[in-house]
Order: sequence, then C-alpha cells, then structure tokens
Amino acid sequence: MSENNKQILEQKLWDIANTLRGRINADEYRNYILGFIFFKYLSEKQHLYANTLLVDEGVKEYTNITDVETLEAIKEESLAQLGFYLAPEQLLEALIKRGANSYIIEELEQTLNYIEQSTMGTESEEDFIGLFQDVDLASTKLGKTPDKRNEVIVEILTKLNEIDFRLEDIESDVLGDAYEYLIKQFAAGAGKSAGEFYTPQEVSTILAKIVTLGKDKIRSVYDPTCGSGSLLLRVAKQTKVADFYGQELNPTTYNLARMNMILHNVHYSRFNIEQDDTLEEPRHKDQRFEAIVANPPFSANWKGDANPLNASDVRFNQFGKLAPKTKADFAFLQHMYYQLADNGTVASVFPHGVLFRGAAEGVIREYFIKELNAIDAIIGLPANIFYGTSIPTCIVVLKKCRKADDNIVFIDASGEGNFIKEGTQNKLRDEDIQRIVDAYANRQEIAKYCRIATLAEIAENDYNLNIPRYVDTFEEEEAIDVNQVTERLKAINTELSEVDRKLASFCDELQIPTPF
Repeated sequence: MSENNKQILEQKLWDIANTLRGRINADEYRNYILGFIFFKYLSEKQHLYANTLLVDEGVKEYTNITDVETLEAIKEESLAQLGFYLAPEQLLEALIKRGANSYIIEELEQTLNYIEQSTMGTESEEDFIGLFQDVDLASTKLGKTPDKRNEVIVEILTKLNEIDFRLEDIESDVLGDAYEYLIKQFAAGAGKSAGEFYTPQEVSTILAKIVTLGKDKIRSVYDPTCGSGSLLLRVAKQTKVADFYGQELNPTTYNLARMNMILHNVHYSRFNIEQDDTLEEPRHKDQRFEAIVANPPFSANWKGDANPLNASDVRFNQFGKLAPKTKADFAFLQHMYYQLADNGTVASVFPHGVLFRGAAEGVIREYFIKELNAIDAIIGLPANIFYGTSIPTCIVVLKKCRKADDNIVFIDASGEGNFIKEGTQNKLRDEDIQRIVDAYANRQEIAKYCRIATLAEIAENDYNLNIPRYVDTFEEEEAIDVNQVTERLKAINTELSEVDRKLASFCDELQIPTPF
C-alpha cells in the first residue's frame, strides 16, 4: 500500500472516531473506536483464514458454510493458528446486514464475549480474555435509549465495514500503523493521562535504535510499563524480535497493548503481556531480556519501605537504600537492571531529577556507577516533547557488560537546532534522532553536544550526572569593540546637547524657565 493510501486509511479511521467526538470524552470514545476496529480486524482475519482452509474443499466462501463438521474443523484450526474463532454469522459484515433493520447491541455483545470464551482452555486464553471489557455497549453515553445507542453503533460499524483493511497483503503492516496513528491522535487530546498509554514515536525510535545497535535480531524485548505496547513494537521495526514481554498496571491500557500486538501480526505465542504493578508484583522476575525499553511514570509513588518485603527484594537489596516512596524512578531502573541479560541493553526515559537528586537516590546512583559500572550513557532530550507534560527528560542507558567500561557518554540534545516546534509540542526530526544515535554509537566528542566523561571525573563530581556538568553549551557573547562604544557615546552626547539647545530656545520663546 502506498504512503498516500496509508494516509487515506488513517483519515478514514479518524473520521469514524469523530462520530463519537463531543458525545463522550477522549478517554472513553478511544475504547469504543479501537475496540470496534479490533473486532473488524478479527472478523476479516477469520474470514480470510477460513476461506484459505476451504480452497481444498472446493468451496470458496466461508459465509456459505452450514455443515457442522466443517465449521468445527475450521474452529479447531482457527484456535490453533489465529488464537480465536468467529462463526460465519458472527462476522462483522453479517451483523451489519442484520443491524440495518433490527436491534443488534445484544448480539454484538454476545459476539464480543464469544471471542474471549472461544479461547478458554487454549494457549491463547491469556491473550484474549477480557479484551473487550471496556467496550460498554449499555452505556447511556452512547445514547440515552437503546434505540439511540443501536443507531450510533450501527453507524460506526457500517463505516468500518466499508474500509478494506487488505489483510491479504502479508508484507504490509499498514493497519497496525494506522492503529498506532489513532492511538497517537487520542494521546494528543488526552491531556495528562496520555503518558499512561503512549510514548511519542520519535522517543520510541531513539530507544529502539539504541537497544538494537549492531544486532540484526534479538531473542527478547521487555517493557515493564508497556502502555499501549508501542515501544515494544517500535523495537521490531529496527530488528527481528523473537518474543515480546510487557507488564502494565492500568487494565484498560493493558487491553489496548494486547490488541495492538495482535493488530501488528504478532502471533499470540510470541507475546506475553501481563497486568499488575511491576514494582510490587513483577510477573517476569525469573526471566532475563536482551533488550529493555521503558517510559515509566515520572516520579510516581510506590510502597517503598512501607512494604517490608522490598528491603529484602533481590532487585533492590544490594543498593543499600530504597527509592523514596514519592519517587519510584530508581526503583524502576533497579527492576530493569535485574531483568537485563548479560548481553542486553536498557534504554529508558526519566525526569532529570534522577541525575542529581541526593539522599537515597544519590546512594543508588553511586552504586550503579561505582560498584556495577552499569550506566553507559545519559542523553538529554528537549522539553515539551511528551504529551501531558512539558518537563525536559533524559534517557538513561544501562549495560551489564560494557565494552567502554571507563567512561560514560553524555549527550545534550535539548538545545535549539536539535528539534522543531510543531503546534504546541517540540518534535525531533529524523536527522535529530540519527544524530543522537550516532553520537552514542561512535562515542566521539562533539563540541556543545557530546562529551565522553571518565569515571574518575564523575567520582570527583560526587557521582552527580547532571548533564551541564559535562557538556558545556555556553555560547560566548560577541566581543565588545571599545572604540565603537566610545564613538557611539560621543554621538549620543552630541544629540542630547542639540535637544537641550532646542528646548532652551523653546522655553525662551514662551518666557518660562528651562527645566534644567
């Protein structure tokens, strides 16, 4: 599909989303629109797959099948290969035909529930259970009466049914990209909550490029605060990924992440997304990952020393201190380091406070540098590039087995010329992203941009990693020409003398005293 056709698809989907704009807030209509798009995707996927199974049977169309044995065989194959099953009468197009003249909300609700129920007892159960729990078809926000709600739902599904997702084009990831586009659009209008489910694509790309540097394939990628899963999927655009892992606290966002993985053609056997508090209830603690990317909630609260188990937790106990209860940033960093494989890389976004705050955080930071020698790079990003917050942020890069083990790379990409303004946001261009990645990869000093600081120098600075201590971005003012200033002052004095003369003459004419 051409770039133009991709943009047309994105616009069509956004136009459908606007069907609900103004009726309910962005957080809620996002759930309906993305849920319905996902249902259409599953419907088309099932239809296309069933038709391929029927080729050898001399039958071309799944919707014409009524034979119970044939349907049961298709169900068995579908559950094994797709991870779910839809009968012919449950496909979107069949529901739309009936919805033109009848009330379909109950039938649609039963179909969405059936998708989840069809996976019970199969390998894909965890990946499909509860996926549609945020699509509340009985909500009065869709319409005050059942008939009004039915009218809105039929309108949305009819418009969706008119779009060809072109799922037969196996080389295309256009639908997944369009889904990401919608998630981005919803994030732009979601205010502070946007950071819970979406990391700007430009930042995701930097993280993905760093953790895949020099690798044409990786065994696993993990995100402990995975949101919509966009960071995990961005890594797959940089290199081949065998398996995807993530954990997300928010149940709505957790559902969105699983939908996003499936829509990007990641087979259910290749991803494991869990829902729970990563710091208190880590679901992948026994596993180690080759690449870890994350955008944890900035300076979030956590239980810290209020949970006595944290002091003895192997993720935290070697550092001597626990992260403050009001700032979980280092707790997330410690968690990621623990989950990292020896040949792996962590790249995660944090507020700048992790670089210089003292007390317990200072102790943890010193241990990371002095005892573990794990911090490989600090990258300062421009302010106002994240949805919902304008604060400047930084990327912290960790490795367990560093080649350049006597220094840390500092990059300051926050200055003018390293980004552009786009509306109310700052945005990194492709060349800005590549400059950051190249500076990190090459480890060469660039005036006012990149500095390679030795561990000895960092120790002298009491393990403070504040970027201005290492990257001097000061711009000298133009040298002052004293002779030019003297001549200008003389000219000003001459002009003032002339003004005084004219004023005195004017006062004489009026026969009034001069004011000086």
